[in-house]
Amino acid sequence: MREILGRRRRLRLRRGGRPARLDAALTCATAWQWPVLPGVGLEAAGGRGDRGRGCACPDPECAVPGAHPFDPGLLAATIDERMVRWWWTNRPTAPILLATGGRAPCALSLPAVAAARALVELDRMGVRLGPVVATPTRWSLLVAPYTLERLGELLHAQDWVPSSLRFHGEGGYLVLPPSEVGAGQVCWERAPAPESRPRPKGRGRAPESDVPWLPDVGTVLDALVEASSGAPDGGSRLAY
Repeated sequence: MREILGRRRRLRLRRGGRPARLDAALTCATAWQWPVLPGVGLEAAGGRGDRGRGCACPDPECAVPGAHPFDPGLLAATIDERMVRWWWTNRPTAPILLATGGRAPCALSLPAVAAARALVELDRMGVRLGPVVATPTRWSLLVAPYTLERLGELLHAQDWVPSSLRFHGEGGYLVLPPSEVGAGQVCWERAPAPESRPRPKGRGRAPESDVPWLPDVGTVLDALVEASSGAPDGGSRLAY
């Protein structure tokens, strides 16, 4: 398993002569139409003495250092190019947060070790996955947008789901590469791959060939449940 985790490719979006996070944020907002906003980020080095770098928010016990909205709040997420440029020009090291749900991607996440096992099993099953975001502690599988009602129906249809599985849907957020948060570096375990079918260009919309392909949440959830069942001890292969 350590070998699986060690083979992760730390893929980054092109720099294009601009700071990496500004470039990545602009790609998300303008090319992919994913609403983003800057995360709170980490304290400057040495801000907490021997305790190391912590969250820049006022909470000294923050559970997700650097990886959450603060100022601006989540409702400020946008695809507006001018706003994105202003944010990351003034805060070039701010993490990139995706506001999930609505027309934006959603995600399912697992602890890193369990997720690494899941990807191996899903590849063996022939399941086509979309982008996968990796942090040292959790990996997130991006899926097409879903409503809370749809998710409820899908979960109701399952006899059981892995206890370590989390859902990032409407009203949620997800940190995107190439951010750095308290848990460490955020990278693409599976880089975004474009749609295979073109569509006519429209105002404010990129050609579909430029937009990352996303699987249906039901397909991924069914596959994860199947991949998780049948551990030798009768438990879950995707347990924490």
